[in-house]
Amino acid sequence: MKLRLLSMTALALLSAACTREGRVDDGGIYVVRSTCPQPGIPAGTGDITLFDPPGSTAAAAIDVEAAITNLRVTCDESGDYIVSTAGFDVVATRRDAGPARQVVLPFFNVVMRGGTSVAAKKVGAVALDFPAGAIRAQTSSRVAVQVHRGAASLPADIRAELTRKRKAGDPDAAVDPLSDPRIRDAVAQATFEHLVGFQLTDDQLRYNATR
Repeated sequence: MKLRLLSMTALALLSAACTREGRVDDGGIYVVRSTCPQPGIPAGTGDITLFDPPGSTAAAAIDVEAAITNLRVTCDESGDYIVSTAGFDVVATRRDAGPARQVVLPFFNVVMRGGTSVAAKKVGAVALDFPAGAIRAQTSSRVAVQVHRGAASLPADIRAELTRKRKAGDPDAAVDPLSDPRIRDAVAQATFEHLVGFQLTDDQLRYNATR
């Protein structure tokens, strides 16, 4: 997961310097920077495969395959804590259309900060019920995270530097303010992601990465 997180920090950096939405003005183009965590499913964690017998990775040994899909997120920025709520579906198929069966799969609900550090994490589970004679099952889940508004807000001096108008001919007109490590680090520290995915073992991660 550390190597394959789908980081959206670059997108956050592009929108972090702004106060007005999609407006071309003297000094640049302005868009709104949201304090809401950016949602996503880390690469390699949106699918899980169970094998029978365990330990085998042969195609003929695939028992159950499942995927997280239809991720949808709402965000409430009205209070001191920003609340991001994610809903998602889990769709699964099994190899044999046998008797009724329940399969329980673990998943994580994570807040990432700056694209590199885990600020909070919880592990939950979803239960998939296969009816007798069916090879397909589906379920849904809903999780939420909270981020303090102060942590997701840029310091006043950083915000002023990012939104300062620059005119053609100014010495720093063509210099990206995010090339300054102080500004870049401040933006990263105020950028959060709300990520969900299957809680995979090392072998399952390796299988997803190499199949």
